[in-house]
Amino acid sequence: MTDDASPELRASDADRERVAEVLRDAVAEGRLDMEEFEERLEAAYSARTYGELAPLTRDLPAAGAATPPPPVSFTKEPARSGSWAGRIVGGEGSSSGAVAIMSGFQRKGRWTVPKRFNCFAFWGGGEIDLREADFADREVEINCVAVMGGVQVVVPPGVEVVVRGIGIMGGFDHPRDDGPSEPGAPRVIIGGLAFWGGVGVERKVTRAEQKRLKEQRRQERLERRESRHELLRERREQRERRRGY
Repeated sequence: MTDDASPELRASDADRERVAEVLRDAVAEGRLDMEEFEERLEAAYSARTYGELAPLTRDLPAAGAATPPPPVSFTKEPARSGSWAGRIVGGEGSSSGAVAIMSGFQRKGRWTVPKRFNCFAFWGGGEIDLREADFADREVEINCVAVMGGVQVVVPPGVEVVVRGIGIMGGFDHPRDDGPSEPGAPRVIIGGLAFWGGVGVERKVTRAEQKRLKEQRRQERLERRESRHELLRERREQRERRRGY
């Protein structure tokens, strides 16, 4: 972590892995004993912020492994490649609005979000799920009016979210664990009015992505376990060679 990185910034999986790599090099070079290495490695993988990662490599030659993410740009970049390249489809959108009066509505699955989507909930509720949606433009606006009702907006990771709604005896929630947007991802502006009601915004991955991430974490645990075993073998071999001398 660099000295000018804000300690309260959230650390990513890549940041934690870079710190872990520095620790593995340090134990292989004899700078850390096995007990200290395991303590620091466990702390690295459980760290949430740069402030928690920084002390783990501060006294090692390669300290600074955790670097802050690039600043968020307010100018949307065109999609180059990847998952967002085919999801900005243009057109008018497959649904322009929704109404729930003492009832409910849902917009989820594969649908196209228009440039402006208007919804109204009175004594009712609605769900707007953007995880599998396409987008008519790189910037879309969702206008929510909730009167003694509620609307829940679900966005996938990587999408930039701007919340501009007004709450009167109600409120607009911002997504938790918000991070920088991905290149080419759309910007979603959520505005409107909540009167004795609420509009919530949360980030979730799809079930398929959850399954993929679970399998990825399992593989990473196996690799870390194998790496620890390999380090232990190397240390034993080093001790045996010293005894032989």
